[in-house]
Amino acid sequence: MQLIDGKTIAQKILDKTAEKVAVLKQSGKSTKLAVVLIGEDKPSKTYVKKKGQAAKKVGIDFSLFEFDDTISKDEFKKSILSIQSDKTLSGLIIQLPMPEAFYPDMINLIRPEIDVDCLTETNLGKLTMETHNIVPPTPGAVLSILEELEADVKGKNVTIVGTGVLVGKPLATMMMNMGASVTACNKFTKNIKEKTLQADILISAVGKKDLIRGDMVKEGAIVIDAGVDFENNQMFGDVNVDEVGKIASYLTPTPGGVGPITVARLLWNTVICAEKLI
Repeated sequence: MQLIDGKTIAQKILDKTAEKVAVLKQSGKSTKLAVVLIGEDKPSKTYVKKKGQAAKKVGIDFSLFEFDDTISKDEFKKSILSIQSDKTLSGLIIQLPMPEAFYPDMINLIRPEIDVDCLTETNLGKLTMETHNIVPPTPGAVLSILEELEADVKGKNVTIVGTGVLVGKPLATMMMNMGASVTACNKFTKNIKEKTLQADILISAVGKKDLIRGDMVKEGAIVIDAGVDFENNQMFGDVNVDEVGKIASYLTPTPGGVGPITVARLLWNTVICAEKLI
């Protein structure tokens, strides 16, 4: 088994992103990402910090807007509309999770041309119809890993565990569009093990430590762990690395796997949007 080095893959994307930012700057165009954070969720604060640090490294201007989780829907709506009235903005995201009552209305307030998380109904629709310019960052990270491994998904059995809007749903759509035979599992799925054992490529995006065990993985499968769980302030993925590592051909670690690539793909989207806005 070979561990997939997410940091190295991420760096390649960041290098390409920095080159594009430099070209845009030479022509007098700015690249700017704004992140909106509601509440005091510790993992969210950590992710936002990493996004800000990475943005600065590649030359993307970064703004963070923080709101108390007691903010009313109307106040928040006004704030989002005000933030995106900035014509220099090429990317805007609302860090999830957000208050349940805000979703998905507040996401759909984001102008699709700067929706770099690719979560608006418009951009998810474009993904389905294959008319998109950008893809959601975490599914994009999964594609970057498969590209690095030179793994063609056409005709392969791909099992995705977790059907959330951030990863599972868009990834299933993208994989189907690429010619894979896709099985998507959710909390109601019966006999998940039976389905994961059929997978040439297994992707888990639930956020539950040790969800994927060694006896659930086919010999030689590629296993990509896009889940994040915290226990005693330590980060874990969905996959039990010790067990699955003995079976899989390739496996992403957590941390250091999908996460850094997701950040890089977000910044790549920001630059693509900046180019399209010219």
